[in-house]
Amino acid sequence: MRKSLLALLLVAAGGLSLSGTALADVQLKQGHPERYTVVKGDTLWDISGKFLSQPWKWPELWHANPQIENPHLIYPGDTLSLVYIDGQPRLMLNRGASRGTIKLSPQVRSTPMAEAIPTIPLEAINSFLLSNRIVDTPEDFAGRPYIVAGNAERIVSGAGDRIYARGEFTQEEPAYGIFRQGKTYTDPETNEFLGINADDIGSGDLVAEEGDIATFMLTRTTQEVRPGDRLFPTEERAVNSTFVPSEPATEVDGVILDVPRGVNRIGQYDVVTISKGKVDGLSEGNVLAVYKTGETVRDRITGEQVKIPDERSGLLMVFRAYEKLSYGLVLYATRDLALMDKVKNP
Repeated sequence: MRKSLLALLLVAAGGLSLSGTALADVQLKQGHPERYTVVKGDTLWDISGKFLSQPWKWPELWHANPQIENPHLIYPGDTLSLVYIDGQPRLMLNRGASRGTIKLSPQVRSTPMAEAIPTIPLEAINSFLLSNRIVDTPEDFAGRPYIVAGNAERIVSGAGDRIYARGEFTQEEPAYGIFRQGKTYTDPETNEFLGINADDIGSGDLVAEEGDIATFMLTRTTQEVRPGDRLFPTEERAVNSTFVPSEPATEVDGVILDVPRGVNRIGQYDVVTISKGKVDGLSEGNVLAVYKTGETVRDRITGEQVKIPDERSGLLMVFRAYEKLSYGLVLYATRDLALMDKVKNP
């Protein structure tokens, strides 16, 4: 059973109000329950999949309830009931015995966020939220401070060692991540440069500065730190990022370029790098369908080469969007996915 995670990933109060707008159609799943009691280990995505054929439309079903002006946290033991008002499906919430039945109205709750269920399993993406990153331009990578030496002129260094780096630093940013240039991504059709994967090597704390040379203490390493590795200020990334399942605002037609953990066969809860980003209209929380590219085969009757139709084989959610690339989490797959599989609007 998946561990209970840190936070329910819903939006801030004002962001999803449907006041004055028409409720989008939501298609209930055949055989859906009339009631469901939340258990430890559930995710919001799991629960929405019990009620809806299109789980990413959960916010629309949730907001259909006129008693709920703002999203609320959901906890193990809570019961969700599906009712119809004016012919529209709406969800009613009853708190579990430990919290009692509540009236769904705007209010402040004191229940710890850590007990609430998340939208998706955060343990699958925590390492990417905290360390991995895409660098948008080669100049940005080349212009970063770099390591010139280890302590006692060592070539390689590890956690607990002192290292020396050259560049511009500030005491206002005492912690830095250490990265090594990894794969360079290009568009498979146009060869346009999309970004560089910065491989996480470790992190260190700024100890002292003298001119443009700074001393760092290595606090964490994933592999040996070497001269030439680059330093980036630690990104401010909240682990309980507010993902809201949603469809992209624009038409998206991209591919899976990479699997950062280094495999070619991709399944549920694997993280992938896709060839589209903010410039293409993607934002965090967007859901995309994954299609296996149909093979080209020979028609034995006519002798012609014909292409088999693409087959929808999975669904992923964008959890980190960069300028021209994004990280996505595979939410489910009906078969093994692979590099160069297509990603499109769901």
